[in-house]
Amino acid sequence: MVPKTNLSTAKNCEECKKSDCTEESKCWSTDKMVEILMKNHHQGEERWIEEGLPIIVDQIVANYDIFGGMDHLEGKDLPSKKIVIEVLEDLFSVLFPGYFGDTEISKVNIKYHLGTKLMTIYTRLTSEIEKSLKYICRNINECPRDICQRRAQIVTKELLEVLPEIRSTLSSDIEAAYNGDPATVSTDEVILSYPCVMAITTYRVAHELYTRGVPLIPRIMSEHMHSLTGIDIHPGAKIGKSFFIDHGTGVVIGETTEIGENVKLYQGVTLGALSFPKDEKGNLIKGHKRHPTIGNNVVIYSGATLLGGDTIIGDNVVIGGNTWITTSVEADTKITNRKETSYVKRA
Repeated sequence: MVPKTNLSTAKNCEECKKSDCTEESKCWSTDKMVEILMKNHHQGEERWIEEGLPIIVDQIVANYDIFGGMDHLEGKDLPSKKIVIEVLEDLFSVLFPGYFGDTEISKVNIKYHLGTKLMTIYTRLTSEIEKSLKYICRNINECPRDICQRRAQIVTKELLEVLPEIRSTLSSDIEAAYNGDPATVSTDEVILSYPCVMAITTYRVAHELYTRGVPLIPRIMSEHMHSLTGIDIHPGAKIGKSFFIDHGTGVVIGETTEIGENVKLYQGVTLGALSFPKDEKGNLIKGHKRHPTIGNNVVIYSGATLLGGDTIIGDNVVIGGNTWITTSVEADTKITNRKETSYVKRA
């Protein structure tokens, strides 16, 4: 069936009728389209596959040579993004049994389920970490052949061993969300629907890998969750217990950010770098403290921007919405971008 032309293409149809249109992809006239399609269409298609397609292949291969750095044709030592995300999803089912995953969990089958799931996580994550480590080793050419495999096994084992500790911290995060949001009716709602739970959980897993020097995989995890939730938490950040991000969209937490306990952020908050110092060749200098330090019991409202590695926010500080902070703030301080207005009830 030939599709009917809608109103938005009516002008193109009229122009196509008047002109001698011979391009199928640009012709919006129904009658003209039928005419073109019926006229030696199959012969032209076969000729393009035989003659035109190989030309495009050659052009793209030549493009690979011209624009390097966008392919990885010769090496196998890169982790699979698909498998890393699948492992992350399995870790969610371990950390929140019954909430995530497609297997019904009960006290009767919980040990079997956990044993099976953890074994598959161990096997797949070890393989992906080994690839990541080999990717680095191949570039520096300094490690024995089997050291990456052994290191990958140790890192995966250590991650699985700290899962109970991660769950304990996540419990405080969920409690902070429940206590900090008057709109929620249960912790079930928080776990199942709040984007901050997914983002913070991913951060806490990725952070363990980051601190153990695993390349690539922590960022794959964090950026995957960033794309799903709109919350961007670098796995290098240090974040204490009882952390809550309300709404969450547009929150950015940089690599060297340090956040204390019982901190609450609203949507659109940026904890970023004030400037990016460069070396004598103009390259960015990496590895130094670039992002703020946030104390305990701090609330930062929507749209606030806090920048700089020397910026320290003391305990019990409240920072109002749409404020711009580039210097330290003393403890027990309230910051706003305008004067407070008092409203007196009329008699």
